[in-house]
Amino acid sequence: MHLIMETNEIDIIRNMRAEVMSRKDITGENLFLVWGYPTAIVLFIEYLALITWGENWCAWLWALIPLISTPLMIHYLRVDYKRTQHRTHEQSYILTLWIFIGIASCVGGAAMGFAGVFEKFFFSYLGLLCGLGCFLTGIILDFRPKTVCGVIASLLSIIPLFLQGDNWPLQLLVTSAIVVIALIIPGHLFKRYVREYYS
Repeated sequence: MHLIMETNEIDIIRNMRAEVMSRKDITGENLFLVWGYPTAIVLFIEYLALITWGENWCAWLWALIPLISTPLMIHYLRVDYKRTQHRTHEQSYILTLWIFIGIASCVGGAAMGFAGVFEKFFFSYLGLLCGLGCFLTGIILDFRPKTVCGVIASLLSIIPLFLQGDNWPLQLLVTSAIVVIALIIPGHLFKRYVREYYS
């Protein structure tokens, strides 16, 4: 009788452990949105300024993107950590990936500026980075909508290369649309998925 009770207790513990191990802690549902919305809005405002006044003074608005998004990102990372009390390998991979993409966009933009090819290539480069980041995040999380949106955004990043000369302002509009596809749409879909996952 005592042996049977011990066996039952061991089975219960084993089943509980298996259930915990099978249920992944999913976090980061707000991170795509806190970077996506400011980036898309700044690009759209700069486009409107260029076609309305023909001036590029709104380029300074780019400084608002990290000023707004970085504190929000840190806040949500802390909220996620309080909820799960740990950070998984997947979360660390994704965070490292997007830090790398942020650095690559800044370094690449500066290099293109010094080389005098910023207006020709930067927005295609930025769109491609956003698309690849979304695609790889979807692969890591096994979340198909992000993977699909990443592929679409990466393909659309070719378009700004063909918008030169008088059509250059359209690069801003196209890149804004790419950000919506790569960050905002999958961000909302993932946020809904996480809400349902924890409900």
